[in-house]
Amino acid sequence: MADITTKQTGLYSGVLGIVDSTLRSLWIPNWLPAWCPTSESQLRAAEDRMLRCIEGRLSKQFVDVGNGNQLWTLAVDASVAADAPAACHHKTPVVLLHGFGGGVGLWALNLDALSRGGRSVYALDLLGFGQSSRPCFPADAEAAEALFVDAIERWRAQLGLEAMILLGHNLGGYLAASYALRHPRRVKHIVLVEPWGFPERPATSDQDRPVPVWIKALGAMLSPLNPLAGLRMVGPLGLTLVQTLRPDFKKKFASMFVDNTVSEYIYHLNVQAPSGETAFKNMTLPYGWAKRPLLRRLGSLPPDAPITLVYGSRSSIDGHSGCGVQEMRRGSHVEIITIRGAGHYVYADQPDDFNQRVLEVCHQVD
Repeated sequence: MADITTKQTGLYSGVLGIVDSTLRSLWIPNWLPAWCPTSESQLRAAEDRMLRCIEGRLSKQFVDVGNGNQLWTLAVDASVAADAPAACHHKTPVVLLHGFGGGVGLWALNLDALSRGGRSVYALDLLGFGQSSRPCFPADAEAAEALFVDAIERWRAQLGLEAMILLGHNLGGYLAASYALRHPRRVKHIVLVEPWGFPERPATSDQDRPVPVWIKALGAMLSPLNPLAGLRMVGPLGLTLVQTLRPDFKKKFASMFVDNTVSEYIYHLNVQAPSGETAFKNMTLPYGWAKRPLLRRLGSLPPDAPITLVYGSRSSIDGHSGCGVQEMRRGSHVEIITIRGAGHYVYADQPDDFNQRVLEVCHQVD
């Protein structure tokens, strides 16, 4: 019976692999709009709508990071205001790294607030996401991670930032910590918001409950596919799918938008060529665990590197990693902040509380 199940699972995986390979032809720009009603210009327009409520002086640019790649960058530079005190020009800037499937537009509730103290705030689309270049990443997890991090370092050098307060959410938190490990003197403070990829994958015997067989079979069937392949498979129904499955995003930004601005932005972000998405898949084990967990690597971070971890009280993300960081880095500054009433998207669920806590972290720096 086990042999039959294995053969069936292998057959399903083979079929889905063929489907996924076939769908790759739809990711060629000339074919994509025919099935998924999207384009680079539509993504750009959707992002512009997300940012139309920003009051600060907002600048946008592509930053060259080598090898023909560019990172799309937003900057809210409060220090250029005529009434800005001279000290503002010396404040360490905040750099925001979005999570998996995200983009700079999702910081719409935070950009103004974080820059009001005269501190420059940058947000960039990670390599392979948003409006940034979407190269072919290495299949090796370590090499893919290095490409992400190298792009961030080249971006920093191009902008001439000596140091920064590096804040990352989800995948962005993983990459912020990875960057700090490689370039510790460029980071004044690391802020990890609901970070992905920190704990080790538990051994089967260590799990509180065994994973049901049907979930294992489903995971094997879907493993050949990229995480968001289904969104591209449904083609013109994709936007409706986003609106149906994630109505919470509209609620999170209800203070800014009453229409479908947010769901349209998320849709256009994630039906483009799956470059960063493929890299993320290559960096993960089944059920979303990281192939190269960061918790065990943080021991090599200099002891004077301060870390703040931010979690939502209603999030499904395991916050025990924060306690693990504290245990590992005794004698170093490790603070854990829990935002009440927030889920995984802390910065959008409770933006006022989140912004205030991040500003407090910034004030500790300068």
